[in-house]
Order: sequence, then C-alpha cells, then structure tokens
Amino acid sequence: MLRQISIDSLMPYFGVVVLIIVGSFFFPQILSADYLTQQLQIAAFLGLLATGATIVILLGHIDLSVPWILTGAAILSTALVGSGNPVLNVLAVPAALAFGACIGVVNGIGVAILRIPSMVWTLAVNSMLLGVAVLNTGGFNPKGESSTLMVTMASGDVLGLPISFLIWIAISIALALFLVRTPFGRYLRSIGFNEKATFLSGVSTPSVVFAAFAIAGMCSALGGVMLAGYANQAYQSMGDPFLLPTIAAVVIGGTSILGGRGGLFGTIGGALFITLLTSILSVMQIDDAWRNIIFGVIILAMLLFQTLRKGATV
Repeated sequence: MLRQISIDSLMPYFGVVVLIIVGSFFFPQILSADYLTQQLQIAAFLGLLATGATIVILLGHIDLSVPWILTGAAILSTALVGSGNPVLNVLAVPAALAFGACIGVVNGIGVAILRIPSMVWTLAVNSMLLGVAVLNTGGFNPKGESSTLMVTMASGDVLGLPISFLIWIAISIALALFLVRTPFGRYLRSIGFNEKATFLSGVSTPSVVFAAFAIAGMCSALGGVMLAGYANQAYQSMGDPFLLPTIAAVVIGGTSILGGRGGLFGTIGGALFITLLTSILSVMQIDDAWRNIIFGVIILAMLLFQTLRKGATV
C-alpha cells in the first residue's frame, strides 16, 4: 500500500512537468523564474485550502463550507484592521484563525454528534455563513482593509521565494509530521477505513473528527486572510471559485475520496498542478465554463483511476 500511495502522490508532479513543457510551446515565458515564482505564490492560497481539505477527506468526509469560512475570515480580519484600533489590528489574524477553528468545531458537531452526512451539514453551514455575511454587509462589499502583516504574508518574499509559499509548505510539513508521528494520524486514517471498528477499539472518534474539522477550518481561514492581504480587501463570495479546485487538488494528489488513504505530499503537487493548469488555460483564453468542465473531468478521471487501482490490488 505504501508503494501505491507513493505512485499516486508523485503523479501530479509529473503532471506539472508535462504542463510546463507543453505550455512553453504556447507561452515561452512559462520557463522564466518570475512566472514560476508567481505561480508558487498563487498556488499557496489554493494549497492552504487543499491542506485542510485533505485532513477531512482522510476521515472519509468532505467540507463544503470552505468558500465562506475563507470569505468570513477575510471579512472579519479586514474589518478589525479597518476599525483603526491598534489592539484589534494585532488581533485580526488570530481572530480570523479562531473563527475558522470555531466553524470547524461546529462542522464536527454536526458530523460526529448529530450524525448528519458531512456533505449536507457543511453545505448548510456554508449557506448560513453566506446569510450572516449578507445581513452584516447589506449585500455590498464589506468595508475594511488589510494590515501590513496580511500583505506581507501574501505578497512578501524571502530570498526570492514567496512568503505565502513558505508558509504553506511549513504548515504542510508540520501537519504531515503530526499525522505520521502522533496517534492522531493513525486514528484519522483508521476512521477513514472503518469508523465503527475504530470506535469499538476504544478511540474517541468524535474528538478526532472535531480536531480534523477545526484544522481544516483554520487552514481555510488562513487562506482567506492571505487572499485579503493579496487583494488588500475582502469582497463578497471571494471563496466561491476555490471549492472545486480545492477538491480537485486533493484528489489529483492521490488522496482517496473515500478516506483512509493519501497524504499531504500529493496534495502539494495537486495544488501546483491545478494552479499551473488554470494559468495556462487563462493564457489560452479558455472560458471559465470550460475550465470548470476540465476540472470536473480531471476529478472523475482520478476517481476512476483510484477505483481501478484499488480493484487491481484486491
């Protein structure tokens, strides 16, 4: 099984190489350091969302509240900065992360305690967050601005590498080590394979579910904070375009949508692949409708590939 995971997780990196080679024939600038660095910066926003989504999908669940956790965190952080209060300015990023964690716990309660399917519960939470935001802003773009810290996180660089990319990779490494070296990681995958058997073995499965959704919520919130720093503002529905690419990045990275198998190494490659693919399609002036169709086809193809591989190993 380790070999299978390794092959699956390496596939998106091969895909990135192919995209760069093929794309260079249509867009020679793709080989420039400036272009590739820009893609790393943009990939970090999607990558943070996909990192959290991977944790939840390893459970065998899915989080469809990503768009409005992202948007809500962006609105909250920029509103605190825009208040003009120095204390609230400092608390903007921590408050946004706390917001994401709280929504994650709410998702965990619905899934683990109320036993409502995660797809239904998280979609309902996403809808409620949308409603709260509209009530708060009256349907207009929210007021506020990004702090210097938020702008630096999103647009700064260290030794030529985007800070956003370094933050994403650091979080991915930390979480990967956490999954490998702690009981939480074993419990997470065990629940993905068989939740009932894991519970009967004495594991507090609700606690693991709470933690997983909380981590996912914080990753989505951090993505919202950094996107707000990149745009220097928050705006309505800023997270909506990220839902399908987030799931696509996880699936392309080799994580089974059924849970229990996969990891963050493949997700990094998946996010890079999706970001580069989106950029190349944009350069080729492909309509958004066709981009969504392409993403959907990629997800279905990867699911079919995983199913065939699983059947071949039985």
